[in-house]
Amino acid sequence: MALVAESGREFYVELVDAWQVEDSSQFVVDVVLPQLWGGVNAMLTKDARAALLEFLGSFEEELEVVTDAPRYDWRFFQELAYDNGRWPTNVRNDPTDATTLTATSDGKELPHHALLDARIIAGMFKP
Repeated sequence: MALVAESGREFYVELVDAWQVEDSSQFVVDVVLPQLWGGVNAMLTKDARAALLEFLGSFEEELEVVTDAPRYDWRFFQELAYDNGRWPTNVRNDPTDATTLTATSDGKELPHHALLDARIIAGMFKP
């Protein structure tokens, strides 16, 4: 999962304990998994949640999450953002679907890597 703020600040994490290759779609196996970076980005879910909440909590303004795949990605974001039944008070609990916005990626297809996709989507909001 990745988030890129309009200011350029970034958050990126790969979960190591919340999935199995045999449960993944062929698309995920062929396209997504080969692009994972590992290293310091690979975390247990509990550590990823703490890192996400720290990142979200570092903003004073209300945050709007924009995603190119709300049907898939929003549920994943919610699973990490909810902490003991509490939602971060500065985050809207309803995503904006980037596919309904006017793209500024020069017609390039998103690369299907969470951080690279998030950078492209964040660029849609720069003047």
